[in-house]
Amino acid sequence: MSALRGHGGPRYKHASGESEPYGTIRVEKLTPIIGAEIGGVDLARPTNRALDEIHRALAENLVIFFRDQELTPEQHLAFGRHFGPLHIHPAAPHAPGHPEMMIIHADKDSPRANGEEWHSDVSCDLEPPMGSILYIRTCPPVGGDTLFANMYAAYDALSDRMKQYLDGLAAIHDGEQVYRGTYANYGVEDKKTYPRAEHPVVRTHPVTGKKALYVNRGFTRRILGIPTDESEGILRYLFEHMQHPLFQCRFRWRPNSVAFWDNRCAQHHAMWDYWPHTRSGFRVTVQGERPV
Repeated sequence: MSALRGHGGPRYKHASGESEPYGTIRVEKLTPIIGAEIGGVDLARPTNRALDEIHRALAENLVIFFRDQELTPEQHLAFGRHFGPLHIHPAAPHAPGHPEMMIIHADKDSPRANGEEWHSDVSCDLEPPMGSILYIRTCPPVGGDTLFANMYAAYDALSDRMKQYLDGLAAIHDGEQVYRGTYANYGVEDKKTYPRAEHPVVRTHPVTGKKALYVNRGFTRRILGIPTDESEGILRYLFEHMQHPLFQCRFRWRPNSVAFWDNRCAQHHAMWDYWPHTRSGFRVTVQGERPV
């Protein structure tokens, strides 16, 4: 048996290539491509064996979901720290006394909701987050689902010619248009500048070694080294391509549910179809590495 280790944790396989059965947690896939519900674990008090298997389930499924969890802010933060140092959002409001805990809230008075466009969290950072752990306490009676898409599958489905074309290209990810003025309704003052970074259009995952598309509608502004109109055309094609339903799963929230997704190989889109109802919780985000 061998273990592939990286910032996202271990993924275990037998020498034959077959995945080893889980011994502590239950894993029920949502689709063959992406997503799984995890049972048999209390995230407030996870054992070391359960944490090891959660690492693996995340690597194998890209996004994992937990139901009926009761977490204090301290327990939510502690769970995130099992996977690495925590990231502080460059713009969003945070829970009092906990700068690493982002507020996720939309109600009848909100001008917008978090994550309404397909994106990978804070990809404009020089070292974008590895993963995000969202804990929703209050849900609307219907609606408010989150969609997730597999960027390995999106890359694999490209033609060989397109893969060759994208190889070695880089793109600008910019937070300016995303963040300026966005959180004014929370009383958050804008900063002078917001993160801006250059990342490869196709990145290699540090744990699995697999290639994934790494551009998104939310933050990616331009592919470098090609004419502007060509960049616009290629990005438009990639954005439409990666939204294909075959690459997706859809999660229906219930109160006290948790979603944990890998920003390095998955994108997500939060549906704001529940106005005037409320959806509310907190997100803890784990630091990542510079994409390569």
